[in-house]
Amino acid sequence: MKIAVIGGDGTGPEVAAEGLKALAAAAKKVGFKYDTREFDITGERYLRSGGDPTKASISVIGDDEIAQLKTFDAIYLGAVGHPKIAPGILEKGVLLRLRFELDQYINLRPVRLYPNVECPLKGKTVSDIDFVVVRENTEGIYTGMGGVQYKGTPQEVSTQINCTTRFGAERAIRYAFEFCRRRNNPRKRLTLVHKTNVLTFAGDTWFRAFHEVGREYPEIEKDYNHVDACCMWFIKNPEHYDVIVTDNIFGDIITDLAAMIQGGLGVAAGGNINPKGVSMYEPMGGSAPKYAGQNVINPLAAIGAMGMLLRETGHNSGDAKLIDAGERVERAIIATTPKMASQAAGKMGFGTREIGDRVAAAIAAG
Repeated sequence: MKIAVIGGDGTGPEVAAEGLKALAAAAKKVGFKYDTREFDITGERYLRSGGDPTKASISVIGDDEIAQLKTFDAIYLGAVGHPKIAPGILEKGVLLRLRFELDQYINLRPVRLYPNVECPLKGKTVSDIDFVVVRENTEGIYTGMGGVQYKGTPQEVSTQINCTTRFGAERAIRYAFEFCRRRNNPRKRLTLVHKTNVLTFAGDTWFRAFHEVGREYPEIEKDYNHVDACCMWFIKNPEHYDVIVTDNIFGDIITDLAAMIQGGLGVAAGGNINPKGVSMYEPMGGSAPKYAGQNVINPLAAIGAMGMLLRETGHNSGDAKLIDAGERVERAIIATTPKMASQAAGKMGFGTREIGDRVAAAIAAG
């Protein structure tokens, strides 16, 4: 297996190093070979190359690098974000560009409360918070369709188009049904989240596609929530959910809320998936530059992202060893969290590297 590594900015390289530590332990335990190659795709390089920190002036990632990344089995990302560069430049230049160029049309977000991880919801336990959000990842608001006229005048008009296609909605929905079918959860419920009462055009496309595709999966319960109701039920009854499928903007919003109920961004991992191409896996937290180089940042989300990389690459390629390796990383995280004092940076009871060592040791012992 060939893995491209983009450590990125701030604490990204630190947490990515602990994920690679888990990879090495899993490969040794299960018995598979891999190669990694690091790519210097960072805010620092953008500035060194003459990039304007206030607006996108040069490419953050080159066409030649895109071509090289397409030859790998997966991409492992640490973090994107630089304190001297305006928000949006790196995010659009790296994350969005890779999603579109590599057609990573699924954003996959497991939402799981680990043992001994503090949940802000009173009375909820690990058995209550265990679901997955499947977010369509290449359409919707983030395509950039729209524009501004009469800018800077009282008559300024701006439009941002929610680009929805039946093709895009259907392939995300089908992926979600397949994921729900293989997921080890007796509920077997897929919930569509949208806003069909207001977004009557885009919502109707999603709603019809959901029920038409759903006829092929009679064993799976079909459920629907308006997005505002979904946010309410996340807080009141998160145990209701098994798998959720939603569009790009709603998925972006509800997964941040989901990260909080699972204990924070320090434990939240995600994947940008192309089931037949190159996928990218990353921790959901930012680059946290104020903690860089201090050995205090929580690496569990990055380690979880490595577990996802192994597991989902295994499912997409039919490699049982990689699936096994990914599950071992997940079990090692579950074995590690009870030993931690907190998930907050600097309060874990261990340093970043020590947490990585403990996870690697749990993999070796498992």
